[in-house]
Amino acid sequence: MKTLLKLIISAHLVLMSSWALAQIPETQYSQGISYITGGVGEGETVAVLADAKQWPLLLEMSQIENGRGVWIFGASIKILNNAKQTIFDAQADGPYMLINLLQGEYSIEATYQGVVQRRVLSIKANSPQKISLFWK
Repeated sequence: MKTLLKLIISAHLVLMSSWALAQIPETQYSQGISYITGGVGEGETVAVLADAKQWPLLLEMSQIENGRGVWIFGASIKILNNAKQTIFDAQADGPYMLINLLQGEYSIEATYQGVVQRRVLSIKANSPQKISLFWK
């Protein structure tokens, strides 16, 4: 009986992990840089966050609405290199964005409902970063 229960639980875990992986949004490209954006719904959120450790940069976007924090979508994300050239320009389709940046120094310009936030970041090898962008 214990063996049967272990098999059922194992099969369930495999099916659940396959389901979560199936929910990851499609990889897109902006000026040659790959990215994934999404996180709408629990399955997609779990899949994006599980995949985040494989990407150099995770952006997380939210705002205050009716006195509490809520996830947003539709923010415009631009990334500039040291020469102030835009190397990435895309719109977030959910509260999360995974971006495959090379090692280096960058600045982010994130715009939501006309409000711009700027951040400076340094991407290092094997050191994934999470940046939380919060609009009031």
